[in-house]
Amino acid sequence: MSALTARRRGRSLITRLAVREKGLERRILRGLEQVETRLQECAREADDPRLAAVVGHLITAGGKRLRPLLTLLGAEFGDPRAPGVIEAAVLSELVHTASLHHDDVMDEALTRHGVSSVNARWGNTVAVRSGNWLLAKAAQMSAGLTPEAVPLQADASERLVRGQVRELVGPAFDENHMSHYFDVVSDKSASLISLSLRLGAIQAGAPARVCDALAVYGEHLGVAFQIADDLLDVTSSSADLGKEQGKDLAVAVASLPVLLVLDGGRPEDEELRTLLSDPAGLSGERHLRALALLRRSKAMDRARVLMDERLARARSALAGALPSGAPYEALDALCDFVANRTA
Repeated sequence: MSALTARRRGRSLITRLAVREKGLERRILRGLEQVETRLQECAREADDPRLAAVVGHLITAGGKRLRPLLTLLGAEFGDPRAPGVIEAAVLSELVHTASLHHDDVMDEALTRHGVSSVNARWGNTVAVRSGNWLLAKAAQMSAGLTPEAVPLQADASERLVRGQVRELVGPAFDENHMSHYFDVVSDKSASLISLSLRLGAIQAGAPARVCDALAVYGEHLGVAFQIADDLLDVTSSSADLGKEQGKDLAVAVASLPVLLVLDGGRPEDEELRTLLSDPAGLSGERHLRALALLRRSKAMDRARVLMDERLARARSALAGALPSGAPYEALDALCDFVANRTA
């Protein structure tokens, strides 16, 4: 990916966040360009050119680069030009990309970011091993940052894997399914978003109170972001998603709207509950029918309410803890961005 492409992607998200301070916008865009360059270098650092091709596949395909953006915004509450800020942003994207390698194996996904998934192109074993390589690369990078970086990165990686495993095995016999869902989402999605913000702030020398507030904000934002993804899996086209539409339904992943249908007991959802409860799974016309019914279900509205509650808690974490200014406004606007993704 070229620096120009990185700038266009960054400008698109920065514009949506309505960043009014041009100096902040320029710093974020410049930082994202540096992150993009370093990501490509990381892929080329693999000893075997075949491994380099695999680990570089999704990196080159792109994405929103949300986590590096959050790292750079976190750094704005200290010295954004401090040594290691760019490496911290790269680290966050390496861990995220590793999680995509693993998630696509679990979900049997065929596409990601509009290209073939790693598992579809090279097989599950290569996808898992290359994901592990990316985690190891991130760990190496954390060793060159502030002393707090290593335990923070290790904790986030542990939570990430724990969330993936808990999602795979499902809730225990006596465990509440909704509690299980939020535990999984917190570990699998929110942990890395929280890490990105905290690591950027710590690397930039921000006060501990600010670093803690950013971490709490990131936890709630991450849960809301995953709920938005659950909704988009139902409502958006495959072209918009960059992956197969309704993949959660197809592989029996218990997304929040599905759990709300199963636990709701509403008479109008009876056909949908029957489809979702079929041990044979969903495919073909039955999959399309379930998607259509889920789109019309009140469970979608209830999921949006839960998403909005998390966004309110994210905003509350910032209030009174962070200094006012453009970085604060950008984080506040990011909550609107998440909510508007499903509008």
